[in-house]
Amino acid sequence: MNKKISLLSLVTSLLIVVSGLAAATQTVNAQSRQSRKLRLLYVTQSMGFRHQSLHKSEEIMEQLGNKNGFEVTLTQMAELKLTAANIKNYDVIIFYTTGELPLSAEQKTLLLNWIRGGKFFMGIHSATDTFYKWPEYGEMINGWFDGHPWTQETEVTIKVDDRSHPITSHLPESMTFKEEIYQLKEFNPEKVKVLASLDTTKTNMTLKGVRAKQFPLVYLRDYGKGKVLYNALGHRPDIWTSEWYQTMIVNAIKWGTR
Repeated sequence: MNKKISLLSLVTSLLIVVSGLAAATQTVNAQSRQSRKLRLLYVTQSMGFRHQSLHKSEEIMEQLGNKNGFEVTLTQMAELKLTAANIKNYDVIIFYTTGELPLSAEQKTLLLNWIRGGKFFMGIHSATDTFYKWPEYGEMINGWFDGHPWTQETEVTIKVDDRSHPITSHLPESMTFKEEIYQLKEFNPEKVKVLASLDTTKTNMTLKGVRAKQFPLVYLRDYGKGKVLYNALGHRPDIWTSEWYQTMIVNAIKWGTR
């Protein structure tokens, strides 16, 4: 009888120890995840037009990373970073790019699978002026650049279509400023949620080249298990230095990485 009690006590003690170790391991893993910085790749490669604000945007992205606790990697050579060995290390990838970036077919598949797997991709301004020869990219970002009737010296008014969303909740209902505004071709409104758009009632719509019927400026979508956000603003350096714009970028990163 005593032997049975001793054996039972031993088994119970072992179970307690194992449970304690498992709980401790879970705690350590959770703390490790919380302590690890969010890792962001910011791509400013220009195979077409090169924006004057790129260098300023790189500076600001690094500053935002320092202020908000995420690690920023800058590159103007996407082909060196978007490899099987590297891409798994990033939580966020942001494109402020133009033209046909020199990615292989394998790298293009890697990028799309990375997003679908649960990661966050953000396109800024000319990200829609990128990869015209890659249909899957256009489908993912939901459109391509189709001219900018409103140049960087044109005053425009934007309306915030959803002020309840965390990305745009800090913005007023309407804003007027100078900015280069894109119109998009092959934009499908059914695939995305628009957060901000051009206010056509308060903007000059008689300019040469205006042909689109919708003018989304900030929109998002699910992509597999991941998230995609496009922000058409950011041509002018003074947009980048604006507090409201920087807050929108940070809010988007927090939203996209949940």
